[in-house]
Amino acid sequence: MRPSTPRIAVLFLVSAALLTVSVAASQPAQTPQVTAADYARAEGFLAPNVNDLVVGGQVSANWLDDDQFWYRNELADGAEFILVDPETRTRQRAFDHERLAAALSAASGESYEALDLPFNSIELSDDNSRVSFDADERRWTCDVDGSSCSAVGAAESAGRGGRGGRGGRGGRGGGGGPTSSDDRPLAVSPDGTLGAFIRDWNLWVRDMESGRERPLTSDGVEYFGYATDNAGWRFSDRAMVRWSPDSRKIATQQQDERQVGEMYFINTTAGHPTLRVTRYPLPGDPEVAMLHRVVIDVESAEVTRLEMPLDYHRATLGDDIDMNDYQWSPDGSRLAIASVSRDHKHVWVSVADAATGAVRKVMEERIATHYESHTGWNVLWETNELLWYSERDDWGHLYLYDLQSGALKHQITRGDGPVLSLERLDEEERTIWFGANGREPGRDPYFRHFYRIDLDGGDYVLLTPDDGNHSIQPSPSGRYLVDTYSQPDVPPVATLRDADGDLVMPLEEADISRLLAIGWQPPIPITMKARDGETDIYGLMFRPTDFDPARKYPIVNQVYPGPQSGSTGSRSFSAARGDRQALAELGFIVVSIDGMGTPGRSKSFQDAYFGAMGRDNTIPDQIAGMEDLAARYPWIDLEQVGIWGHSGGGFATTSAMFRYPEFFKVGIAESGNHDQRVYEDDWGERYQGLLERSPDGGDNYEIEANQSFAKDLQGRLLLAHGTMDTNVPPDETLLVVDALIDANKDFDLLIMPNQPHGLGRHPYFVRKRWDFFVKHLLGVDPPEGYRVPAASDN
Repeated sequence: MRPSTPRIAVLFLVSAALLTVSVAASQPAQTPQVTAADYARAEGFLAPNVNDLVVGGQVSANWLDDDQFWYRNELADGAEFILVDPETRTRQRAFDHERLAAALSAASGESYEALDLPFNSIELSDDNSRVSFDADERRWTCDVDGSSCSAVGAAESAGRGGRGGRGGRGGRGGGGGPTSSDDRPLAVSPDGTLGAFIRDWNLWVRDMESGRERPLTSDGVEYFGYATDNAGWRFSDRAMVRWSPDSRKIATQQQDERQVGEMYFINTTAGHPTLRVTRYPLPGDPEVAMLHRVVIDVESAEVTRLEMPLDYHRATLGDDIDMNDYQWSPDGSRLAIASVSRDHKHVWVSVADAATGAVRKVMEERIATHYESHTGWNVLWETNELLWYSERDDWGHLYLYDLQSGALKHQITRGDGPVLSLERLDEEERTIWFGANGREPGRDPYFRHFYRIDLDGGDYVLLTPDDGNHSIQPSPSGRYLVDTYSQPDVPPVATLRDADGDLVMPLEEADISRLLAIGWQPPIPITMKARDGETDIYGLMFRPTDFDPARKYPIVNQVYPGPQSGSTGSRSFSAARGDRQALAELGFIVVSIDGMGTPGRSKSFQDAYFGAMGRDNTIPDQIAGMEDLAARYPWIDLEQVGIWGHSGGGFATTSAMFRYPEFFKVGIAESGNHDQRVYEDDWGERYQGLLERSPDGGDNYEIEANQSFAKDLQGRLLLAHGTMDTNVPPDETLLVVDALIDANKDFDLLIMPNQPHGLGRHPYFVRKRWDFFVKHLLGVDPPEGYRVPAASDN
């Protein structure tokens, strides 16, 4: 028998046990280890692993002359071709898939299945009795009942639409499609007979039938070429031209970059590296890319220089040349041109005589911050009117001007909620169809709906009533539209509606059952208060699929401040949003918040930090939003806050780590444009204003540059950049590195040789991003050497 324990010892042991239990209960649960299995689970939520699990729900309408249309419909076990007749409200297969597969197999000697046919596009005969397509390098025609299939010649161009297609040729050159004899892309004329291209800094045309090529200009020289668009980080050999409707003239520019400063990029190789030199203007440079506007007669090759001052390399729709800023009259005798000042604060429209080059200014607008058009502008030549976009009343709206006098006739759209796209302009019916945000009460203000309105501002009709983010495809006649809508947490639905927005018939709904079967869950839409405590801001929150409300989770902010975009991205459904859900799987709450400065709302909302790119950069709203969330959700740990972003998001991340070091503990800055003095002139001068130098040698950009505040770093910061980033030069990050070294700060740096701007998509970097947050925010060691085989940042 064991001796009894003294009573005082018993009391001591019991007390110690109770104390141990009490202390353990008062301490937070230990953070679980993160294993290779956790990384594998996270990887399962990247785009390559989830996108194909969403089936259907998308309609790409190929409209026919009589308002019928066909589309290719994805199924779980293949695809089918659907023909829709709005008049009879019927939806059926465009042909007998089983019998056609059998007939095509017999005729070709190959073996095809009904839902796995060797083509993605079809053309229907006028009576819908026969279907034609390209397969096996041949053109085929089959009866729609599948009774017979015949080869009728060589395959035609890929991607043909149905009869009565929508045209679209002659606007801009681009990649793909027909090419010149030396593989330069052709900008094809409206009548399809000629293709324009650039060779040796001059503009040439190629006869599409004979292949004969001839020059239209001969005085183009290096960096003073015709139809080029290589200012700043753009590298393209496409011809920037605007064909006249009769295919007899070309509007373009001779772009002068001869005195523009150079930027250098050197590849990494075993041997002598290659130096890549480009002309890259910077804010404050005395010389930037300038445009000599010209009209070229194609037959005679005569160049007429328009009698107007040189224009800056600017556009109404963005930072790059946009050929929609040239608009021809139907007979090709007149040309309207929009010009934008260097600082984007002054924009004007002129009309040129194409034969003489004489130019007359029609109207102009001046803006305190920067002009931005989301819809572009349009000339109504038959009625001598100009459809113009302006944010003069703090919302983006459409206005109608007299093209002759330049006088404002009236405002067309009104009210809260900006117009953001122009989908259809019917000059005969004098109606427009447009997309706008924030006009439907009680809905996410970033959801886009579509409307119809008369040019006189009357008969305002909502075309897309369902709650969600919409896209539409109007029929050429304007009698119908395909409406596809979804929400971040609601999969897509496609319907057919008439011109009054009434439902004609349902078309498709996405099937996400396979996605749900792997444990996928949608992001959670969130609404918070901005820095002022009053303004609502919006975003998305991602939680682990094994979320435990009893745990405390570090919060990671994925940021992209704009001001030309936002953190959240599209409000439409997406199975993957980069690696936000994947990162959440490793034990984090991940948020994307569209703070002040994000476009898509009022002008004043977007201009919240105009001229204060570094000092603000939407970070005060990111902080306010996360504090709002933490007050509601006790499982968010505001003592452990991380942040990461790419490009402008890299700029904002570093700014957050330097300027708010008590709040942000860990940051990852990818390819950041940390100092706008080293980024192309267009962007900085648009959102920061022109660079102004002070007598002491300083300037108004210095206080916005991240390296100026490197001494204030307290947390863990990973800087990353690709050595061949031609968008944001690597020197942007090296300037910050240099300042951190001078300040004797510890930091991490990853330079990826030969990588371009989008290194955030690289599988290795995705893994490094996960590792950095796991180690420094969760405080545990990541699995060693895990390999992410595929990644996407969509």
